[in-house]
This record gives sequence, C-alpha cells and structure tokens, in this order.
Amino acid sequence: QVQLVESGGGLVQAGGSLRLSCAASGRIFSIDIMGWYRQAPGKQRELVAVISSGGSTNYADSVKGRFTISTNAKKTVYLQMNSLKPEDTAVYYCNVMLGPNAYWGQGTQVTVSS
Repeated sequence: QVQLVESGGGLVQAGGSLRLSCAASGRIFSIDIMGWYRQAPGKQRELVAVISSGGSTNYADSVKGRFTISTNAKKTVYLQMNSLKPEDTAVYYCNVMLGPNAYWGQGTQVTVSS
C-alpha cells in the first residue's frame, strides 16, 4: 500500500508564489515517476509537471518558466509555483508511478485571486 500526503495549497494573489509538497510512504522500493496534475472546475485533469527517477522533467506549456518540480531522497516531490495566475486555480493532485501502477494524493486546493 502506498500513501501520498500533500500540503502547501492555499489562497494567493496573482503574481504570488506557493510551494506544494507530496510525501510518499508505504511499500515503495523504487519510484519511476513523480508528478503533479491539476483539475479546475468543469475541466479535465491535466498534467502540470513530472519528474523521472533519473531527474528528467516535463512541464505543461502553460507553466513553463513559472513552475519547478523537484524531489529529495526521502520520496517527497515538490512543486514551486511562481508568478501565479488566476487560471492556475485548481485542485492539484500528486501522482506517483510504481511500474504500471499509479497512485494519487487526495488533492490540495490552490486559489489565485486577481
């Protein structure tokens, strides 16, 4: 069993910053990919950023240059979000891939006011 605990969401004004964290625990031998997705009201869940075990990253075009994904040796993934825009408002979900198996966090709300 794998557990993902997210933190760091909240309310921020446009132009501000937030840092999301997601700590993975449980029966984890190796993590292939860790990432963040988001879902705005009335929209489908979309990829925000992912990072592989080798350190390769991939970002949605809408967040390139503003968001940075990183990990540490303790199975935690971070999402540093700068220059936030109202359109970044969504529930952000942590995702971990262990081989073919996907695990999701409970989601954390990010609200950016204009």
